[in-house]
Amino acid sequence: MIKYIISACLAGVNCKYDGGNNLKDEIAELIRNGEAVLICPEQMGGMPTPRPAAEINGDKVINICGEDVTHNFEKGAQEALRIAKLYNATHAVLKERSPSCGVNFIYDGSHQGKKISGKGFTTRLLEKHGINIVSEEEFIKLLNKEKL
Repeated sequence: MIKYIISACLAGVNCKYDGGNNLKDEIAELIRNGEAVLICPEQMGGMPTPRPAAEINGDKVINICGEDVTHNFEKGAQEALRIAKLYNATHAVLKERSPSCGVNFIYDGSHQGKKISGKGFTTRLLEKHGINIVSEEEFIKLLNKEKL
């Protein structure tokens, strides 16, 4: 039974902006166990991989080339919500610092690697619809506490 939606990069899918992934074996295990379904809001919003890095700046998402890609992030968030509802997912494990999936932190919009408190577009939308969200970092900490 599907309980989680998960940022696809965390399960080893090469969908990060630079064409890589953020594989976390503990999280990929949820997929192998049939407990989760993968999402990549940026790809679902119509963006290619690789793609120029993007950061939230105010209420917009601007890529490093100066292009406003807010529409892609909004569309991807809507698609992620549609998938969560389709599978009756109650929880999400999302990639911290991402402009789509950031849970507690995002980059500040300067493209200088500075982090600030904030949430990505997908995280905000899923939370509005009652999905319980944790970052990959929080999820792994919780798993490690359970093993003690």
